Amino acid sequence: MIRLSDLLLQYRQAFEQTYGNRLLPSQRQAINATVACRTPDAGEMIVQCPDCGRFEWRPKSCGNRNCPGCQNHETSVWLNRQQSKLLPVPYFLVTFTVPASLRKLAWHHQRVFFSCLFEASADTLRALAGNEKFLGGTPGMTGVLHTNSRPLNFHPHIHYIVPAGAIEPEKRLWKRSKGKYLFPQHMLNSPFRAKLVMLLREKGLVVPDVFSDKDWVVKCIYAGSGAPALKYLARYLYRGVIAEKRIIENKDGQVTFLWRESKTKKWRRKTMPGEHFLWLVLQHTLPSGFRRVRDYGFLHGNSRRLLTLIQLLLHARPAQTELPKRPAFKCPDCGSAMAIKGFRCPGSSRSPPAALLHQHN
Repeated sequence: MIRLSDLLLQYRQAFEQTYGNRLLPSQRQAINATVACRTPDAGEMIVQCPDCGRFEWRPKSCGNRNCPGCQNHETSVWLNRQQSKLLPVPYFLVTFTVPASLRKLAWHHQRVFFSCLFEASADTLRALAGNEKFLGGTPGMTGVLHTNSRPLNFHPHIHYIVPAGAIEPEKRLWKRSKGKYLFPQHMLNSPFRAKLVMLLREKGLVVPDVFSDKDWVVKCIYAGSGAPALKYLARYLYRGVIAEKRIIENKDGQVTFLWRESKTKKWRRKTMPGEHFLWLVLQHTLPSGFRRVRDYGFLHGNSRRLLTLIQLLLHARPAQTELPKRPAFKCPDCGSAMAIKGFRCPGSSRSPPAALLHQHN
């Protein structure tokens, strides 16, 4: 398997020469973290076998959310938490996309633009759900921001997974959507457009006046029980925009990767110079600290009592799943699980193992 960190080491000089003046601090941080991941430069931990006493220094993972080799545990924890909120109702996947004429603005003002994108799309869903013609109550939804298309071009959009129902807390009444239908797609487009443009202009951004209605695409599709949609979103949360198994060739300065067409479901190959491939990947690094996953309504973390009320009304039994455990280090001598005894920060010298183990025992 071709690792992204190896490509960064090989093409970093050419990449810096071509794109160095465009790099954001968060992108440089992602580069440094990915290159250092699972090397002594990311820090080390000392582990000891409780049975035979063997100890070893093991390199730490970088923990950066853009590193394709990290965050598997965090993905499992998120999926576990979301599955515990699932209700016995149909679910819908609602996707809000940004017109091509606004993508340049989105790129240059990412933190502001993406925040407005979340607010405009969530407000649009809340407004329609509150309309008596549809649900007439407070909805719950989980939104995940993506910035890439399937071939990794810059294409900001938000996926929402939405239960087909809403709650009236005062009346303790659950309002269920009928059939495989949530909202008319054409009734999502115009309110979303108006809200987003208004928010961007309130923030002082210059929004182009010319864009066609057909560019404002909002899709609302039936997602079944909701579990498949959650697993789909979980795959893209914490591992970066491309799995390393899809990078299939690195030869003569050219990198080839696979991407899958949405309509035909066929896999396609795309080849380009190594430095251009790195930019294709790194351009999707979000601003530091920006939350790309957000819960709303009765699915928000502060609405646990409301969610419990809904579960009682629907006679739902929350999934009782154990929190996933981190993989254990196996002792190469006896095969037992080794325990972590201490850590070494990057740049510091290794402490004598005997002293360190004595300190933590």
